[in-house]
Amino acid sequence: MAEATIDPVLGDTGPIRADLGQILARSAARFGAKPALVAAGRTFTYRQLHDLCDRAAGGLRELGVRPGDRVSLYSPNRWEWVVAYHAALRAGAVVNPINVMLTPEEVAFVLNDCGAAAIFTSGEKAEVIAGLTRDVPSLRRVISFDPAGGDVTAFDDLLGHPAAGPDVPRPAPASLSTIGYTSGTTGHPKGAMQSHRAVYLNTAALFALQARTDRDVMLNALPLPHVYGNIVMNGTFMVGATLVMMERFDPTQALAEIARHQVTVFDGVPTMYAMMLADPSLSGTDLSSLRICAVGGQTMPVAKMQEWEQRSGAPLLELWGMTELGGAGTSNCVYAPNVHGSIGFALPGLEARVGALDDASVTVPDGEPGELMVRGPLVMLGYYGNEEATKATIEPDGWMHTGDIATRDDEGHYFIVDRRKDLIITGGFNVYPAEIERVVAAHPAVAMVAVGSVPDETRGELARAYVVLRPGATATEAEIIEHCRPHLAAYKLPRSVSFVPDLPKTSTGKVMRRELKTLD
Repeated sequence: MAEATIDPVLGDTGPIRADLGQILARSAARFGAKPALVAAGRTFTYRQLHDLCDRAAGGLRELGVRPGDRVSLYSPNRWEWVVAYHAALRAGAVVNPINVMLTPEEVAFVLNDCGAAAIFTSGEKAEVIAGLTRDVPSLRRVISFDPAGGDVTAFDDLLGHPAAGPDVPRPAPASLSTIGYTSGTTGHPKGAMQSHRAVYLNTAALFALQARTDRDVMLNALPLPHVYGNIVMNGTFMVGATLVMMERFDPTQALAEIARHQVTVFDGVPTMYAMMLADPSLSGTDLSSLRICAVGGQTMPVAKMQEWEQRSGAPLLELWGMTELGGAGTSNCVYAPNVHGSIGFALPGLEARVGALDDASVTVPDGEPGELMVRGPLVMLGYYGNEEATKATIEPDGWMHTGDIATRDDEGHYFIVDRRKDLIITGGFNVYPAEIERVVAAHPAVAMVAVGSVPDETRGELARAYVVLRPGATATEAEIIEHCRPHLAAYKLPRSVSFVPDLPKTSTGKVMRRELKTLD
């Protein structure tokens, strides 16, 4: 049922519709002077954020940005990124969030591929990005959040525009809102096209399942360009909660922020929780304000989930998602039994099933591993300018390949076994790194673990565990392997253990298994 809200300053915001550019306007009408964002020592109310977004959107219009233009964002987490994102959408543009870890060469590929007309970036990157304009014909404006020389537009100049958003046609729910690029593990990254409806409904469904409300204070250290960080940001503003945002994750700082701001909801990837559990400041930190924690990005060992729940007193809800879904696809529900090791149920509006590995059109029986397949309005529109990749990923009947091997139990819970591309084949047997990681992580000396493969002349591949020990803890290779023996079949045992100071991670903190070989 459509709902209208009238505010004496903002006016009639009209019926609720899947339009990302109106999220802040609607919440400003409802929550006005309530704190919306806390970042870098500053607090912004909903009305202030709305005003800044209108100013920046008007400034983009003055710079020649028109509805449908691509506007890229390339910087670490900061309040200006939040304003730029919502301003671009309010101006009718399509946003292109870029992973801050990409090199200038990789950024140039993304800008060319999506045809970016403008890009927001930070001062230390502005000069390099401005130098790309010769290689990116479509790029007309480089806008810097910090002072920068050369032919670069200052973000402050946009904020000096009158506080009135441009009068542009509002997008249809099924129209393009975002082009989010995959990690590019197999060649160049691909631009997943996400509709306004997909991102909006995805965010709304996840927050509903996890019962997040306007009374919550969310702490986010996930990168905003990543779909997980994006739905945390948009969802917080959608429900009228307060977002405490970190520029980047640091375990000591994250624990301190939870206590300082009485945070009620924390989102992270498994390595974030592992690092906080191993942090010396944990024992003296008050975590009593937490009522929900969520984890996604990779499978998390049950032992670590249980340890965090015991320490925090809050349930840790595992979710699963993809860039191609614009966020989450499944989640455990706060009101249902929290099944550790499970990614929960499909979000409302999304169908899920487990397809046979040799024929994805065949659904396998419960308990049998296969490829997780999904279908529904949350699925991407396709890969931008790459019809071949789109056809290989989305079947004619709408079912999308996720590349994840999963099982389903008889109650409908889904369990991720591993990424299909990370499968280790040793002596003809399938070995899943995540299964070994879950066992190794239960060793009391282990802070973090990742499992990769090493070549073997006899068996083809063998599993090797890369282990980061807890501060002050000791363990030997033999102890780790013996710890695994009662829990894993002989062919699944790690054949070697490498003790390392850290693991290679993405900007979100996900472990990059393909980079483990560089540690040898």
